[in-house]
Amino acid sequence: MVKVALPTHLRVLASINTDVELIIEGAVTTNSIIDAIEARYPMLRGTIRSLSTQKRQPFIRFYAHKEDLSHESPDVPLPEVIASGKEPFLIVGAIAGG
Repeated sequence: MVKVALPTHLRVLASINTDVELIIEGAVTTNSIIDAIEARYPMLRGTIRSLSTQKRQPFIRFYAHKEDLSHESPDVPLPEVIASGKEPFLIVGAIAGG
């Protein structure tokens, strides 16, 4: 079981109060996690990655095992601590301003 922590604005949109727990068949990758989230919460389609390009949306970041994976290939298997659910996969909404 994979645990995923979503940013507050996406949790509100999907009416989620806690971290999401997902069962992923096959390799646990950023793409497989997002596929599972979008399947369970269709209202989140297009909010994490672009519907047209399937690339990460601006101001969304991915973290696993204290590493920023935002610019890594989304098809690379994630660390075992993420795949086993010992640590959550973090989807973070970045903030910009001045």
